[in-house]
Amino acid sequence: MFPGEISLHNRQRKISFDLAWLKRFAGNALTECIRHAVPGTPLTRLASVEVSIVSDAAIARVHLEFMQIPGATDVITFEHGEILISTGTAKKYAAQYSQNLETELGLYIIHGLLHLGGFDDIEAGDAKRMHRLQERILKRVLTRG
Repeated sequence: MFPGEISLHNRQRKISFDLAWLKRFAGNALTECIRHAVPGTPLTRLASVEVSIVSDAAIARVHLEFMQIPGATDVITFEHGEILISTGTAKKYAAQYSQNLETELGLYIIHGLLHLGGFDDIEAGDAKRMHRLQERILKRVLTRG
């Protein structure tokens, strides 16, 4: 079973957020996501997970290179345990959904971890199931403090 190591790095300079809070959140989110992970998926096998917070421009380059989709996106997850998260996209959606930036970034961390745990959001039914689970985990982690 995965030992529970997660690292988080801010690799952009344009948008500020509480990195220390997000690191604590990420550790708690990892614990919760492991509880829901499908056995044998990357989250149950990896030695560590690395989360990088990047700019919209940086994530757009990766999105195009690896998925052949132009433009920025919120989260990109690689099976080798790397999760990229866009601050620009997070800031936009945080404002749209009236929540703070750190909470939106935390939601994206959960989303990426669930992908590593065997969850997918391509089909509508799977997306709905994953969305419900990530919202439950988000609430649980936020109440943990």
